[in-house]
Formats: sequence, C-alpha cells, structure tokens
Amino acid sequence: MSHEIELKLTLPQKSLAALRRHPLIADAPRDGRTCTLENTYFDTPELELRERRMAVRTRKAGTRWLQTVKCAAESTGGLSSRPEWEQPYNNGCFDFSAIDREDVRSRLESLHPRLVPVFTTRFKRETCILTPREGVKVLAMIDSGTIEADGRERPLCELELELVEGDPQELYALALQLAESLPLTPENVSKAERGYRLFSNHALRPAKARPSRLSAEQSPVDAFRIIGFDCLALWQANESGARESDDPEFIHQLRVALRRLRSALRLFGPALPADFVSRWSDGLKDAADGLGAARDLDVMLAEVLSPVAESGLADDATQRLIAMAVDRRDREKAAAREQLLAASHGRQMLALAADLYTLQSDALVKSANLTTFARLQLSQLRKRARRRFSAAADDLHSDKLHELRVSLKRLRYGIEFLLPLLPEKATVRFANDVAEVQETLGYLNDEAVARSRLKTWAGKDPELRSGAAFVAGWHAPRVARLRKGVLPALEPLLWGKAPWRR
Repeated sequence: MSHEIELKLTLPQKSLAALRRHPLIADAPRDGRTCTLENTYFDTPELELRERRMAVRTRKAGTRWLQTVKCAAESTGGLSSRPEWEQPYNNGCFDFSAIDREDVRSRLESLHPRLVPVFTTRFKRETCILTPREGVKVLAMIDSGTIEADGRERPLCELELELVEGDPQELYALALQLAESLPLTPENVSKAERGYRLFSNHALRPAKARPSRLSAEQSPVDAFRIIGFDCLALWQANESGARESDDPEFIHQLRVALRRLRSALRLFGPALPADFVSRWSDGLKDAADGLGAARDLDVMLAEVLSPVAESGLADDATQRLIAMAVDRRDREKAAAREQLLAASHGRQMLALAADLYTLQSDALVKSANLTTFARLQLSQLRKRARRRFSAAADDLHSDKLHELRVSLKRLRYGIEFLLPLLPEKATVRFANDVAEVQETLGYLNDEAVARSRLKTWAGKDPELRSGAAFVAGWHAPRVARLRKGVLPALEPLLWGKAPWRR
C-alpha cells in the first residue's frame, strides 16, 4: 500500500497552452512521453463501493493494464491524501489478494462477482518532474480529455501536483507560482466522483455548510483551521456552479462561505496572528463584495418585485422596472463570472489553503480551553448585538436595523461553529429563534435597498416614479407590521439567559 499526496487543480481548456509555456513546466524534464490513459471504474449495480467511498478501476496505458484500488481521500483546499494499491491487471480478472488491509480486501472479494463497468475517463497525460529545491520532488501531471458514462460525456482538464519527496506545503508553493498568471482553481472532487455524478445524471447542486466538526480537546487555532477548511470547501463546492449555472443559489452559498470565513476570523481573532486576521479579513471582503451586486439584484427580484408581479396588480411601469432589474442582474452575473474565471480568484483560494495549512499557535493559545473560549466569545458577540439593538431602538432607521442584522448573523455563525461544545438542544432552539428574527430583518433590509434603488432608476421619469411608488406601497403594510414587532421578539433572546452559560 502507498499513500498518494496530491494537489488537484482545474483550469479552462483554453489555458492549457499557457500552462505548457510556463517556465516551471516548459523547463522541467519530462517523465516519459505523453500517453493516453483509458480508465474504467467498476462498482456494483447498487453502487456499494461509492457508498463506502472506495474505487476500483482498470487503466490501459499503451499495451499495459493496471488494476488500482483506492479508499476514501481526505481533501482540504485541493490537497488530498489516501491509501492506494496498484498492481498489474491480467486476463481481464481482478485480484485483490495483495491488499494488505483485511477489511478492504474482504469487502472487495465479497463484491467481486457483482462488479460491472460504470464510467470511463479518457485523457492525455503529460508528466514532468519539478525539483524546486534540494529534497523536494513533485510530479506535475497535465490531464486533458473526457469523462464518459451511459452515452454522456463531460470535459476534463486539470493539473495534478503529486508529492514524491518533501513537505506537502511545497505543493501549495508551486501551485501559487503557477497561479500568478494562470486561472488555476483547487479541486476537491475526484475524477471518480465526477464520473459517478455523470453516471447518475445528477445536475450540480448548490452546497450548504456542513455541521461543525469541533471537539473540546482542540486548541482555538486548531478549531479555526478546521472551520477555515470547511468554509473553503463550501466556497470551492459552489464556485463552478456560480460560473456555469443560472441558479442564483450558487452565488448565494459562495458568499455565505466567504461571510462565514470572515465571521470565524472575528470569532477566533484573539487566538490568531494579527497579520493573518488583517490580511484575510480584507481579502475575503473584497471577494464577497465583487459578487454582491448580482446576489442583491437576485434578491430584489425574488423578494420585492416578483411578489408584486405575481399579485396581478403590477402596471406597465412596474413591469418596466422589473425588466430593468432583470437586465442589470444579468449584466452583474456576467461580471461575477468574469471575476470567478480570473486567475486572481483561484490564486486567492490557493493562498488561503496554504496559510491555513501552515497556521501555528503559540504555547499559551495551544493550552487554552476551547469550551471556555467558546463561551466567552459568544457572550461578546451577544453583547455587540445588544449594543446594535439599543442603537436601532432609538429610531428604527433601516441602516441601524441592518447593522443589528449583521451582528445577529455573526452570533448565529458563531453558535453553528461552536455547537459541538455547547448544550445542544437549548442552543439549537436559541439559534433558530435568532435566525427567525434575522430573516425578518433581512426582508426589511431588502425592501429598503430595493426602494432606494428603484427611486434612483426612476429618476425624473414620471411613469417609473409611479411604478417605484406602487412597489413601495404594496410592501408598506407588511413592512410596518414587521418593524413594529421585530425588536420585541428579539429582546428576550439578547437579555435572557444564554444557553451556553453555566
């Protein structure tokens, strides 16, 4: 058995020539000739290997046939490590006797009679050897071709950096050098998983944040690193959908990932290096802001304009405003896609992964009790929300209500991050109540932003001004009712007993 440590990167097909011309690749010695690889992946009709996160494949390279078995890979920021067994494949028959993990071997032998071909990957592979310094050796493999399943196919274009000798951090260093001029994006999804998706004919779906994986034994810095990689995975999971799909949820969840990262930076800030917090707070804000206009216009259409149109009461002026919103939304989406395709976007993801990988804690922080840290930080977040509450209570101005909403969002994210350390039932109930108030404040903010934007669009056009006034009037009764009740609903949550306090 061997352990394969690699960093997988995707890039557009049109950038292949530029990758080959890059000095790191062009000047590196070749490891054999360019070869065409045909890989067929096998599973049972019920896809039991996929369920157990195992893969069995055959590979044809020239006249040679190989059999490969892989188990589940842990992938963070595109960097993956997993056990692998490879041997010759003879006479069209699998042989699992050489696998030195009994659980894996016995499972495969029991499934052997029912293994059938599921999908195939066909691609050309160019391999070169990178030796950036003494003691470091990396194989750079450029793969371009297709994934094929049940008569369907998808393009495949990626660069794999496989560590032969040295520290895994060297893979990030090389990737960042390449990403200075190339649109490389770290990829956590293996060829096999993409093949299974194609076989199942499942459309790419927006990903949402997964439950926190913290435990009380971790240090605050270790906890932040886990949260950071989880947020980065959410960012990565929605990035390709945001580029390729019109579903607005992809951009929304991508921005959620960035907001969660910034909230985690604030939450764990006292335990992290100050320069790390400053650098990534600014960088992540810029990334989120660049995608904000497209998301805001999607929300404006869905939450403010569409309900008016669906009521059957919208006049021609309102329909003109809706058409203007659709046109501007589509232009902002195109701009967002350009941002996601830019080399700087993938470079930022790689830089964050590299920084998370090398993040260290000093002895004092390492010895800090994570549960105590969690209680103190959540109490601070609730105090900030109280201050925003008091400011909003004075005049109920939309800006003050928005600031209150932001503070509640940070509190809720903090609770979600730290939930494994807290009394579960009471904390979940508290978080759900906070989320309900946050949703109300979100609608009030969306309506206020839309009202201001529509007024600006209307300018001095009498018909459009009439349409903007109609939209505002249609929402006015609900706005008045929610503004009146939102703070009384929130007050007991901010001044009552917090579930994380002893």
